[in-house]
Amino acid sequence: MTAFSNIQNLTEQVRLTWRPRLSRLQPHLPLSLTGLAVLMVASAALQGFGYQRMDLVVFALTVCAISILGASVVLVTVTGIVLQRRLRTLLTTPLPACQAEAGHPNETGFRLPSLPWLPLMTLEWTVTAPDVITTQNRFDPDIGYVDEEITPQRRCRSKEVTRLFTLRDVLGLARFSWRSTQPMRLQVLPQTGRIRSLPVLRSMDAEDGIPSPVGLPEGDRMEIRRYAAGDSVRNIMWRVYARNRHLNVRLPEKSVFHAERTLAYLVTGPNDEAAAGVARFALTQGALGSPWIFGADGSDETAASVAASLPLIAGSRTPGMAVSYGLDAFLANAGQHSACIIFAPATPGPWTSALKLTLARHAGPFSLVFATDGLPSDAPEPWWRRILIKEPNMQSGSNTSQLQTLMLEFSKLGANIVMVDRQTGLCFDHRLKRV
Repeated sequence: MTAFSNIQNLTEQVRLTWRPRLSRLQPHLPLSLTGLAVLMVASAALQGFGYQRMDLVVFALTVCAISILGASVVLVTVTGIVLQRRLRTLLTTPLPACQAEAGHPNETGFRLPSLPWLPLMTLEWTVTAPDVITTQNRFDPDIGYVDEEITPQRRCRSKEVTRLFTLRDVLGLARFSWRSTQPMRLQVLPQTGRIRSLPVLRSMDAEDGIPSPVGLPEGDRMEIRRYAAGDSVRNIMWRVYARNRHLNVRLPEKSVFHAERTLAYLVTGPNDEAAAGVARFALTQGALGSPWIFGADGSDETAASVAASLPLIAGSRTPGMAVSYGLDAFLANAGQHSACIIFAPATPGPWTSALKLTLARHAGPFSLVFATDGLPSDAPEPWWRRILIKEPNMQSGSNTSQLQTLMLEFSKLGANIVMVDRQTGLCFDHRLKRV
Protein backbone atom coordinates (compact mmCIF):
# COMPACT_ATOMS: atom_id res chain seq x y z
CA MET A 1 0.00 0.00 0.00
CA THR A 2 2.90 2.33 0.77
CA ALA A 3 4.58 1.60 -2.54
CA PHE A 4 1.34 2.34 -4.40
CA SER A 5 0.99 5.66 -2.54
CA ASN A 6 4.56 6.58 -3.42
CA ILE A 7 3.85 5.86 -7.08
CA GLN A 8 0.76 8.04 -6.93
CA ASN A 9 2.69 10.90 -5.31
CA LEU A 10 5.50 10.59 -7.87
CA THR A 11 3.01 10.58 -10.74
CA GLU A 12 1.24 13.63 -9.34
CA GLN A 13 4.55 15.46 -8.93
CA VAL A 14 5.57 14.68 -12.51
CA ARG A 15 2.17 15.82 -13.78
CA LEU A 16 2.30 19.13 -11.96
CA THR A 17 5.98 19.86 -12.66
CA TRP A 18 6.82 18.61 -16.12
CA ARG A 19 3.56 18.72 -18.03
CA PRO A 20 3.32 22.55 -18.03
CA ARG A 21 6.93 22.79 -19.19
CA LEU A 22 6.48 20.23 -21.95
CA SER A 23 3.21 21.79 -23.10
CA ARG A 24 4.94 25.19 -23.36
CA LEU A 25 7.96 23.77 -25.22
CA GLN A 26 6.09 21.43 -27.56
CA PRO A 27 4.61 24.07 -29.94
CA HIS A 28 8.08 25.48 -30.68
CA LEU A 29 9.54 22.19 -31.93
CA PRO A 30 9.92 22.23 -35.75
CA LEU A 31 8.45 18.73 -36.08
CA SER A 32 4.96 17.71 -35.07
CA LEU A 33 4.20 14.33 -33.55
CA THR A 34 3.32 13.02 -37.01
CA GLY A 35 6.55 14.38 -38.49
CA LEU A 36 8.58 12.93 -35.63
CA ALA A 37 6.95 9.51 -36.13
CA VAL A 38 7.63 9.66 -39.90
CA LEU A 39 11.28 10.58 -39.23
CA MET A 40 11.79 7.72 -36.77
CA VAL A 41 10.11 5.10 -38.98
CA ALA A 42 11.91 6.28 -42.12
CA SER A 43 15.28 6.35 -40.35
CA ALA A 44 14.78 2.86 -38.93
CA ALA A 45 13.64 1.47 -42.31
CA LEU A 46 16.53 3.16 -44.12
CA GLN A 47 19.05 1.74 -41.66
CA GLY A 48 17.58 -1.76 -41.43
CA PHE A 49 16.39 -2.40 -44.99
CA GLY A 50 17.96 0.27 -47.18
CA TYR A 51 21.58 -0.07 -46.08
CA GLN A 52 21.89 -3.48 -44.46
CA ARG A 53 19.69 -5.49 -46.86
CA MET A 54 20.16 -3.14 -49.86
CA ASP A 55 16.41 -3.02 -50.56
CA LEU A 56 16.25 -0.34 -53.28
CA VAL A 57 12.49 0.09 -53.04
CA VAL A 58 12.61 0.79 -49.31
CA PHE A 59 15.69 2.93 -49.85
CA ALA A 60 13.90 5.11 -52.41
CA LEU A 61 10.74 5.44 -50.30
CA THR A 62 12.58 6.37 -47.12
CA VAL A 63 14.80 8.88 -48.91
CA CYS A 64 11.72 10.49 -50.46
CA ALA A 65 9.98 10.62 -47.04
CA ILE A 66 12.98 12.23 -45.35
CA SER A 67 13.38 14.68 -48.25
CA ILE A 68 9.71 15.72 -48.09
CA LEU A 69 10.00 16.10 -44.33
CA GLY A 70 13.12 18.27 -44.62
CA ALA A 71 11.59 20.40 -47.37
CA SER A 72 8.46 20.92 -45.24
CA VAL A 73 10.54 22.04 -42.27
CA VAL A 74 12.53 24.53 -44.34
CA LEU A 75 9.49 25.89 -46.19
CA VAL A 76 7.39 26.27 -43.05
CA THR A 77 10.24 27.95 -41.12
CA VAL A 78 11.04 30.47 -43.86
CA THR A 79 7.38 31.28 -44.47
CA GLY A 80 6.77 31.62 -40.73
CA ILE A 81 9.59 34.15 -40.33
CA VAL A 82 8.25 36.21 -43.24
CA LEU A 83 4.69 36.05 -41.91
CA GLN A 84 5.78 37.00 -38.41
CA ARG A 85 7.40 40.18 -39.70
CA ARG A 86 4.40 41.09 -41.84
CA LEU A 87 1.99 40.77 -38.90
CA ARG A 88 4.20 42.67 -36.46
CA THR A 89 2.59 46.05 -37.13
CA LEU A 90 -0.95 44.66 -36.90
CA LEU A 91 -0.24 42.91 -33.60
CA THR A 92 1.12 46.06 -31.96
CA THR A 93 -2.06 48.06 -32.65
CA PRO A 94 -4.25 48.26 -29.50
CA LEU A 95 -7.64 46.54 -29.69
CA PRO A 96 -10.84 47.95 -28.16
CA ALA A 97 -11.74 46.87 -24.63
CA CYS A 98 -13.45 43.49 -24.34
CA GLN A 99 -16.04 42.70 -21.66
CA ALA A 100 -16.52 38.93 -21.45
CA GLU A 101 -18.15 36.35 -19.20
CA ALA A 102 -16.65 33.01 -18.30
CA GLY A 103 -18.12 30.11 -20.23
CA HIS A 104 -19.62 32.24 -23.02
CA PRO A 105 -18.10 32.99 -26.46
CA ASN A 106 -17.09 36.58 -27.13
CA GLU A 107 -15.59 38.31 -30.16
CA THR A 108 -12.44 40.31 -29.44
CA GLY A 109 -12.38 42.37 -32.62
CA PHE A 110 -9.10 40.83 -33.77
CA ARG A 111 -9.12 39.69 -37.41
CA LEU A 112 -6.63 38.57 -40.01
CA PRO A 113 -6.93 38.24 -43.80
CA SER A 114 -7.37 34.75 -45.17
CA LEU A 115 -3.77 34.77 -46.57
CA PRO A 116 -4.44 32.81 -49.80
CA TRP A 117 -0.78 33.15 -50.86
CA LEU A 118 0.41 30.64 -48.23
CA PRO A 119 1.84 27.64 -50.18
CA LEU A 120 -0.06 24.60 -48.88
CA MET A 121 -0.02 25.89 -45.30
CA THR A 122 -2.52 26.89 -42.64
CA LEU A 123 -2.19 29.52 -39.91
CA GLU A 124 -3.98 29.15 -36.58
CA TRP A 125 -3.64 30.83 -33.21
CA THR A 126 -4.86 30.59 -29.63
CA VAL A 127 -4.93 33.05 -26.71
CA THR A 128 -2.52 31.83 -24.01
CA ALA A 129 -2.40 34.80 -21.63
CA PRO A 130 -3.61 36.24 -19.30
CA ASP A 131 -5.13 32.77 -19.04
CA VAL A 132 -5.58 29.69 -21.18
CA ILE A 133 -8.66 30.60 -23.21
CA THR A 134 -10.48 28.49 -25.75
CA THR A 135 -10.04 30.23 -29.12
CA GLN A 136 -12.04 29.62 -32.28
CA ASN A 137 -11.18 31.34 -35.55
CA ARG A 138 -14.20 31.86 -37.82
CA PHE A 139 -13.71 32.56 -41.53
CA ASP A 140 -16.16 34.93 -43.22
CA PRO A 141 -16.11 34.25 -47.00
CA ASP A 142 -18.00 37.47 -47.76
CA ILE A 143 -15.22 39.75 -46.52
CA GLY A 144 -12.32 37.29 -46.70
CA TYR A 145 -11.22 37.72 -43.09
CA VAL A 146 -10.83 35.39 -40.12
CA ASP A 147 -12.41 36.70 -36.89
CA GLU A 148 -11.26 35.66 -33.44
CA GLU A 149 -13.75 34.30 -30.89
CA ILE A 150 -12.69 33.42 -27.35
CA THR A 151 -14.42 31.46 -24.59
CA PRO A 152 -12.72 32.11 -21.21
CA GLN A 153 -13.20 29.57 -18.45
CA ARG A 154 -12.37 31.67 -15.37
CA ARG A 155 -12.43 35.31 -14.40
CA CYS A 156 -9.41 37.50 -15.05
CA ARG A 157 -8.43 41.06 -15.87
CA SER A 158 -5.57 42.20 -18.05
CA LYS A 159 -4.27 45.09 -20.14
CA GLU A 160 -2.83 42.84 -22.86
CA VAL A 161 -3.30 39.42 -24.41
CA THR A 162 -0.70 36.96 -25.66
CA ARG A 163 -1.38 34.69 -28.63
CA LEU A 164 0.44 31.60 -29.82
CA PHE A 165 0.56 31.53 -33.63
CA THR A 166 1.28 28.21 -35.33
CA LEU A 167 1.97 27.73 -39.05
CA ARG A 168 1.56 24.13 -40.30
CA ASP A 169 1.94 22.37 -43.63
CA VAL A 170 -1.00 20.48 -45.12
CA LEU A 171 0.60 17.12 -44.33
CA GLY A 172 0.96 17.99 -40.66
CA LEU A 173 4.69 17.18 -40.61
CA ALA A 174 6.29 20.53 -39.68
CA ARG A 175 5.27 23.69 -37.86
CA PHE A 176 6.57 27.11 -36.91
CA SER A 177 5.26 28.84 -33.77
CA TRP A 178 5.78 32.22 -32.17
CA ARG A 179 4.14 34.26 -29.44
CA SER A 180 2.94 37.82 -29.79
CA THR A 181 1.53 40.24 -27.21
CA GLN A 182 -1.06 42.86 -28.16
CA PRO A 183 -2.49 45.68 -25.98
CA MET A 184 -6.15 45.04 -25.15
CA ARG A 185 -8.13 45.63 -21.97
CA LEU A 186 -9.76 42.30 -21.19
CA GLN A 187 -12.18 41.83 -18.32
CA VAL A 188 -13.74 38.41 -17.73
CA LEU A 189 -16.48 38.14 -15.10
CA PRO A 190 -17.42 34.90 -13.32
CA GLN A 191 -20.60 33.03 -14.07
CA THR A 192 -23.54 33.35 -11.70
CA GLY A 193 -24.74 29.83 -12.54
CA ARG A 194 -28.32 28.92 -11.67
CA ILE A 195 -28.63 31.30 -8.74
CA ARG A 196 -31.98 33.04 -8.88
CA SER A 197 -32.29 34.39 -5.35
CA LEU A 198 -30.24 34.72 -2.18
CA PRO A 199 -31.25 34.86 1.48
CA VAL A 200 -31.20 38.25 3.16
CA LEU A 201 -27.55 39.29 3.23
CA ARG A 202 -27.96 42.72 4.74
CA SER A 203 -25.72 43.26 7.73
CA MET A 204 -27.32 43.38 11.15
CA ASP A 205 -26.01 45.53 14.00
CA ALA A 206 -26.97 45.11 17.65
CA GLU A 207 -27.63 47.77 20.25
CA ASP A 208 -29.06 47.80 23.73
CA GLY A 209 -31.73 50.39 23.09
CA ILE A 210 -35.41 50.17 23.95
CA PRO A 211 -37.65 48.90 21.11
CA SER A 212 -40.08 51.27 19.45
CA PRO A 213 -43.57 51.29 21.04
CA VAL A 214 -45.24 51.17 17.62
CA GLY A 215 -44.72 47.40 17.51
CA LEU A 216 -42.07 47.05 14.84
CA PRO A 217 -40.29 43.66 14.74
CA GLU A 218 -36.87 45.26 15.16
CA GLY A 219 -35.74 45.25 18.75
CA ASP A 220 -38.22 42.73 20.21
CA ARG A 221 -37.05 42.05 23.76
CA MET A 222 -39.00 38.79 24.28
CA GLU A 223 -36.98 35.59 23.82
CA ILE A 224 -38.39 32.25 24.97
CA ARG A 225 -36.30 29.09 25.02
CA ARG A 226 -35.91 25.85 26.97
CA TYR A 227 -34.37 25.99 30.44
CA ALA A 228 -30.63 25.29 30.56
CA ALA A 229 -28.24 24.84 33.43
CA GLY A 230 -27.18 28.21 34.81
CA ASP A 231 -30.41 30.08 34.00
CA SER A 232 -31.92 32.07 36.85
CA VAL A 233 -35.13 30.66 38.38
CA ARG A 234 -36.61 34.15 38.20
CA ASN A 235 -36.82 33.81 34.42
CA ILE A 236 -38.73 30.48 34.46
CA MET A 237 -42.27 30.68 33.09
CA TRP A 238 -44.02 28.87 35.95
CA ARG A 239 -47.50 29.12 34.50
CA VAL A 240 -46.36 27.33 31.35
CA TYR A 241 -44.63 24.71 33.50
CA ALA A 242 -47.83 24.08 35.45
CA ARG A 243 -49.72 23.59 32.23
CA ASN A 244 -47.42 21.31 30.17
CA ARG A 245 -44.59 20.42 32.61
CA HIS A 246 -41.95 22.04 30.34
CA LEU A 247 -39.39 24.41 31.81
CA ASN A 248 -39.08 27.50 29.59
CA VAL A 249 -37.33 30.75 30.38
CA ARG A 250 -37.95 34.27 29.13
CA LEU A 251 -34.84 36.35 28.50
CA PRO A 252 -34.34 39.92 27.35
CA GLU A 253 -33.17 40.26 23.75
CA LYS A 254 -30.91 42.96 22.41
CA SER A 255 -32.59 45.16 19.89
CA VAL A 256 -31.43 44.59 16.33
CA PHE A 257 -31.65 46.91 13.35
CA HIS A 258 -30.41 46.88 9.78
CA ALA A 259 -27.01 48.49 9.38
CA GLU A 260 -27.10 51.81 7.59
CA ARG A 261 -24.10 50.72 5.52
CA THR A 262 -23.27 47.20 4.39
CA LEU A 263 -19.68 46.10 3.96
CA ALA A 264 -18.97 43.22 1.57
CA TYR A 265 -15.67 41.56 0.78
CA LEU A 266 -14.49 38.76 -1.53
CA VAL A 267 -11.83 36.42 -0.10
CA THR A 268 -9.93 34.44 -2.72
CA GLY A 269 -8.37 31.01 -2.46
CA PRO A 270 -8.37 27.59 -4.15
CA ASN A 271 -11.50 27.03 -6.26
CA ASP A 272 -12.88 30.52 -5.58
CA GLU A 273 -14.69 30.93 -8.91
CA ALA A 274 -18.06 30.08 -7.33
CA ALA A 275 -17.51 32.64 -4.54
CA ALA A 276 -16.77 35.33 -7.13
CA GLY A 277 -19.93 34.38 -9.04
CA VAL A 278 -22.09 34.61 -5.92
CA ALA A 279 -20.55 37.98 -5.04
CA ARG A 280 -21.30 39.26 -8.53
CA PHE A 281 -24.92 38.09 -8.28
CA ALA A 282 -25.39 39.70 -4.87
CA LEU A 283 -24.06 43.03 -6.09
CA THR A 284 -25.91 43.17 -9.40
CA GLN A 285 -29.24 41.96 -7.98
CA GLY A 286 -29.25 44.30 -4.98
CA ALA A 287 -29.09 41.55 -2.35
CA LEU A 288 -26.91 43.76 -0.12
CA GLY A 289 -29.41 46.58 0.16
CA SER A 290 -28.19 50.15 -0.11
CA PRO A 291 -25.77 51.74 0.48
CA TRP A 292 -22.84 49.32 0.51
CA ILE A 293 -19.05 49.25 0.10
CA PHE A 294 -17.30 46.36 -1.62
CA GLY A 295 -13.69 45.19 -1.62
CA ALA A 296 -11.78 42.14 -2.81
CA ASP A 297 -8.40 40.49 -2.45
CA GLY A 298 -5.76 41.69 -4.85
CA SER A 299 -6.71 45.36 -4.73
CA ASP A 300 -6.62 48.16 -2.17
CA GLU A 301 -9.48 49.97 -3.88
CA THR A 302 -13.10 49.91 -2.74
CA ALA A 303 -16.31 50.33 -4.71
CA ALA A 304 -19.72 51.73 -3.88
CA SER A 305 -21.44 50.97 -7.21
CA VAL A 306 -21.92 47.93 -9.40
CA ALA A 307 -19.89 49.39 -12.26
CA ALA A 308 -16.91 49.99 -9.97
CA SER A 309 -17.16 46.64 -8.15
CA LEU A 310 -17.11 44.36 -11.23
CA PRO A 311 -13.46 45.19 -12.08
CA LEU A 312 -12.52 44.32 -8.50
CA ILE A 313 -14.17 40.90 -8.84
CA ALA A 314 -12.48 40.23 -12.18
CA GLY A 315 -9.10 41.39 -10.88
CA SER A 316 -9.26 39.32 -7.69
CA ARG A 317 -7.65 36.44 -9.60
CA THR A 318 -4.25 36.74 -11.25
CA PRO A 319 -3.37 33.60 -13.27
CA GLY A 320 -0.17 32.01 -12.03
CA MET A 321 0.19 34.36 -9.06
CA ALA A 322 -1.01 34.33 -5.45
CA VAL A 323 -3.33 37.18 -4.46
CA SER A 324 -2.65 38.91 -1.16
CA TYR A 325 -5.19 38.84 1.68
CA GLY A 326 -6.56 42.31 2.34
CA LEU A 327 -9.63 42.04 4.57
CA ASP A 328 -7.86 43.60 7.59
CA ALA A 329 -6.92 46.71 5.61
CA PHE A 330 -10.44 46.89 4.18
CA LEU A 331 -12.03 46.83 7.65
CA ALA A 332 -9.52 49.36 8.97
CA ASN A 333 -10.45 51.83 6.25
CA ALA A 334 -14.20 51.20 6.38
CA GLY A 335 -14.57 51.06 10.16
CA GLN A 336 -13.69 48.34 12.62
CA HIS A 337 -17.12 48.21 14.23
CA SER A 338 -19.03 47.91 10.97
CA ALA A 339 -20.79 44.68 10.06
CA CYS A 340 -19.37 42.84 7.07
CA ILE A 341 -20.50 40.14 4.64
CA ILE A 342 -17.65 37.93 3.43
CA PHE A 343 -17.80 35.80 0.29
CA ALA A 344 -15.37 32.89 0.55
CA PRO A 345 -14.66 29.60 -1.25
CA ALA A 346 -15.86 26.34 0.31
CA THR A 347 -12.37 24.83 0.10
CA PRO A 348 -9.85 25.41 2.91
CA GLY A 349 -6.74 27.29 1.94
CA PRO A 350 -4.25 29.90 3.14
CA TRP A 351 -7.12 32.31 3.63
CA THR A 352 -8.67 30.16 6.39
CA SER A 353 -6.22 30.99 9.18
CA ALA A 354 -6.03 34.63 8.13
CA LEU A 355 -9.81 34.99 8.24
CA LYS A 356 -9.99 33.37 11.68
CA LEU A 357 -7.54 35.93 13.00
CA THR A 358 -9.60 38.71 11.45
CA LEU A 359 -12.82 37.50 13.05
CA ALA A 360 -11.10 37.20 16.42
CA ARG A 361 -9.53 40.67 16.10
CA HIS A 362 -12.64 42.60 15.03
CA ALA A 363 -15.93 42.83 16.85
CA GLY A 364 -18.05 42.35 13.75
CA PRO A 365 -20.70 41.10 13.36
CA PHE A 366 -19.74 39.00 10.34
CA SER A 367 -21.74 36.96 7.86
CA LEU A 368 -19.89 34.33 5.82
CA VAL A 369 -21.24 33.22 2.45
CA PHE A 370 -19.46 30.06 1.31
CA ALA A 371 -19.88 29.18 -2.36
CA THR A 372 -19.32 25.91 -4.19
CA ASP A 373 -20.02 24.22 -7.52
CA GLY A 374 -21.89 21.15 -6.33
CA LEU A 375 -21.76 19.57 -2.90
CA PRO A 376 -18.52 17.64 -2.43
CA SER A 377 -18.41 13.91 -1.87
CA ASP A 378 -16.54 11.96 0.81
CA ALA A 379 -15.41 9.39 -1.78
CA PRO A 380 -11.77 9.96 -2.83
CA GLU A 381 -11.14 10.99 -6.41
CA PRO A 382 -9.68 8.18 -8.60
CA TRP A 383 -5.96 8.46 -9.29
CA TRP A 384 -6.46 8.17 -13.03
CA ARG A 385 -8.77 11.23 -12.96
CA ARG A 386 -6.11 13.34 -11.23
CA ILE A 387 -3.60 12.33 -13.91
CA LEU A 388 -5.78 12.88 -16.98
CA ILE A 389 -7.66 16.02 -15.94
CA LYS A 390 -5.58 19.20 -15.79
CA GLU A 391 -7.93 21.36 -13.76
CA PRO A 392 -8.89 19.75 -10.42
CA ASN A 393 -12.51 20.06 -9.42
CA MET A 394 -13.79 21.32 -6.13
CA GLN A 395 -14.13 17.82 -4.69
CA SER A 396 -10.41 17.21 -5.02
CA GLY A 397 -9.67 19.76 -2.32
CA SER A 398 -12.55 19.19 0.10
CA ASN A 399 -15.27 16.75 1.07
CA THR A 400 -18.51 16.93 3.00
CA SER A 401 -16.96 16.32 6.42
CA GLN A 402 -14.21 18.90 5.81
CA LEU A 403 -16.77 21.42 4.59
CA GLN A 404 -18.96 20.93 7.68
CA THR A 405 -15.91 21.24 9.91
CA LEU A 406 -14.88 24.45 8.15
CA MET A 407 -18.30 26.04 8.55
CA LEU A 408 -18.60 24.87 12.17
CA GLU A 409 -15.26 26.49 13.07
CA PHE A 410 -16.37 29.87 11.74
CA SER A 411 -19.80 29.44 13.31
CA LYS A 412 -18.16 29.05 16.73
CA LEU A 413 -16.42 32.38 16.14
CA GLY A 414 -19.84 34.05 16.04
CA ALA A 415 -20.25 34.38 12.27
CA ASN A 416 -23.55 33.78 10.54
CA ILE A 417 -22.97 31.02 7.96
CA VAL A 418 -24.69 30.57 4.59
CA MET A 419 -23.55 28.22 1.83
CA VAL A 420 -24.65 28.71 -1.79
CA ASP A 421 -24.40 26.04 -4.49
CA ARG A 422 -23.83 27.82 -7.80
CA GLN A 423 -24.78 24.79 -9.90
CA THR A 424 -28.23 24.32 -8.39
CA GLY A 425 -28.85 27.76 -6.89
CA LEU A 426 -29.74 26.26 -3.48
CA CYS A 427 -28.73 27.72 -0.12
CA PHE A 428 -27.77 25.81 3.03
CA ASP A 429 -26.91 26.59 6.64
CA HIS A 430 -23.79 25.49 8.53
CA ARG A 431 -25.32 22.00 9.01
CA LEU A 432 -25.92 21.68 5.24
CA LYS A 433 -29.67 21.99 5.72
CA ARG A 434 -31.53 23.78 2.98
CA VAL A 435 -32.72 27.28 3.81
